[in-house]
Amino acid sequence: MAAAVGAVVRRLHAAAQPPRLTKLALHAPKSVEVEFADGSTFHLSAEFLRVYSPAADSKIRSVGGEKVIFGRRHVGIMSAESVGNYGIRILFDDLHKTGIFTWDYLHHLGSSKFSLMRSYIRTLRKHGLGRDPQRRK
Repeated sequence: MAAAVGAVVRRLHAAAQPPRLTKLALHAPKSVEVEFADGSTFHLSAEFLRVYSPAADSKIRSVGGEKVIFGRRHVGIMSAESVGNYGIRILFDDLHKTGIFTWDYLHHLGSSKFSLMRSYIRTLRKHGLGRDPQRRK
């Protein structure tokens, strides 16, 4: 009985872990491509990665108590550097570079890309903001 319970716990733990990263390709300035051991492949745009940067200081505007990043449609990726054996730091052309994208987080972003992007666009519309940069006056 204990062996069966242990096997179930190990399977549940393994299912909760995202697959291992097998490939990362930087297609500067537009995107990053990631591939995982389960065969899933994701193309993540620079705008999407910039908006969902895990950094605390990602030039966020607070609108009605909600944190919103806007005007990043044309942001580009300048470079990326590995951080240990668990992630990358991306340097964007708006000079944002403090977020570390772990392999787990990249898998989450890729798996949820369409719902996250829809949510982002809804939030922008709700606050009268857009994906395009504001014109200078």
